[in-house]
Amino acid sequence: MIIDNSKLDGLLNVKAEKEQLTEILNKSKKLERLSLKEVALLLNVEDKASLEQIFEAARNLKNEIYGKRVVIFAPLYISNLCKNECLYCAFKASNKGMKRRALNQEEIAKETLFLLKTGQKRILLVSGEAYPGEGLEYVIESIKTVYSVQDGKNNIRRLNVNIAPLDIPDFKRLKEAEIGTFQLFQETYHEPTYKKLHVSGPKADYNYRLTNMDRAFTAGIDDVGIGILFGLYDYKYEVLALMQHIEHLEKEFGMGPHTVSVPRLEPATGSDIASSPPYPVSDDDFKKIIAVLRLAVPYTGIILSTRETAGMRQEAMDLGVSQLSAGSRTNPGGYSEEEGLEQFSLGDHRSLDEVVSDICQKGYIPSFCTACYRLGRTGLDFMEYAKPGDIKKKCLPNAIFTFQEYLDDYASAKTRDAGLKMIAYELSLMPEELRVKTENSLNLIKEGKRDLFV
Repeated sequence: MIIDNSKLDGLLNVKAEKEQLTEILNKSKKLERLSLKEVALLLNVEDKASLEQIFEAARNLKNEIYGKRVVIFAPLYISNLCKNECLYCAFKASNKGMKRRALNQEEIAKETLFLLKTGQKRILLVSGEAYPGEGLEYVIESIKTVYSVQDGKNNIRRLNVNIAPLDIPDFKRLKEAEIGTFQLFQETYHEPTYKKLHVSGPKADYNYRLTNMDRAFTAGIDDVGIGILFGLYDYKYEVLALMQHIEHLEKEFGMGPHTVSVPRLEPATGSDIASSPPYPVSDDDFKKIIAVLRLAVPYTGIILSTRETAGMRQEAMDLGVSQLSAGSRTNPGGYSEEEGLEQFSLGDHRSLDEVVSDICQKGYIPSFCTACYRLGRTGLDFMEYAKPGDIKKKCLPNAIFTFQEYLDDYASAKTRDAGLKMIAYELSLMPEELRVKTENSLNLIKEGKRDLFV
């Protein structure tokens, strides 16, 4: 049993005494994973003073592990064909107002080139849960196409995927296609709610979706991302169930997810539920969710999409978010064309350059790094670097290298000025040996070299 509802029911209303809260936050300072009960105690904190303690602990932990860097990527929707009837999604099969489309390989190349010309280097490939032709073969060909496109010296260096659940043989084929992270959200872990909202189609099978990451790990994919669509059910239950899912994966495979995504339900064309979430999550509760997750799973990346406003995304960076999408479109052909209904409403419509500029103003280094994927630092190997804190010695220089590339090749004058100041500041804080090595590589980048990493 992955989700133990009897255990969760006993934790939904536990309250932390002041001494317990202090003990939990002290534990987080040691960068240790929190227990299920400790997570529940934090989720049930309501008073502002205690919440601020949680937020401050999350800020400190985020800085300790990730430093002042935020990874940037963009989604690439290749198809909105779907067999499922998910009541909250614009792509649902019954939505007659949705113009259905699966991009051909030429169109996928065009979309990729558009993203490259803005400076993107990391892509999340997204598709509705139905494919033209021979199914997974379409996805694999699309991956090859994305990797083949060049814009001068720029290319997509790592592609993650968010597609339908697979069986083990198909996961092995996907691994051979050299993906980065395989991403799939349970949406809601509450089975009665899940069945109510997923009326028909393959996605109606709760258990097949829930055990998807077991099959991925069994097939040899050791870098996975999970998530919750907040607003479908009680957020406290969802976070605790997510933690049970993580504990299950750690017990069975020795490792949990590399990333956790935290989207909130946003309006979607053709969906009344999306416009009026059954369990709306306020901004304050959303910030608590992010902070608690950061404390609960210190070394797991937290992803925030452009569903959220620029203001919320800025706050979320401090509280624990380590990856942001930027300049996003959520419909096939959405980058190179103007038409098409998106999967959901966006809260942040800024361009990549505008997002990068604001990240710099916030005191962070935008990172387009893909080194860990390409050097095999995933799964258990990543944790060997992360837990002693050694990963920072690699992540910060790699972030700076990819950021310098962006500044030289794509940034506006305003963003370039702000970015160079941030790089100079980060270099000034480095130990001398690391600073000298980083500066030597930066000089090579300024001379025209690309794709340097450690």
